[in-house]
Amino acid sequence: MKDLICDEFQNVVGDLLIRHRSICDILSKLSESTCRVNRALVKSVTDCGCVSIKASKIQVPESIESFEELKEYLDSHLRGELCANCEDIITTELGKLFFYSAALCNTLNINMYDVFLKEYKKASTLGVFNLT
Repeated sequence: MKDLICDEFQNVVGDLLIRHRSICDILSKLSESTCRVNRALVKSVTDCGCVSIKASKIQVPESIESFEELKEYLDSHLRGELCANCEDIITTELGKLFFYSAALCNTLNINMYDVFLKEYKKASTLGVFNLT
């Protein structure tokens, strides 16, 4: 079922994409949508204040013996929870990012679900050795 939703989304994007069919347009819109996701998150910090960023150098003891133990010292640096408005804005911007990702896949004749599946298999098989 999930593969059908992904395929249907990719098909709908193919049907709707009229103005920006050129690979150059798609690449620039994909880049723009990535920037808009970043900007929406920054605005949730600087304008709304529902979340904040508290970053500092990560202090990892030399005595760490496992990846699981290392995870205890890692931090996203994000504090708070997105309010409903900011979550809605970021979700909308992520949707546009997915839209232009699907458009790129269509232009290159790549199935989006296959990309998800390949990355899932790689991540689940390689585990921590898949860190990028």
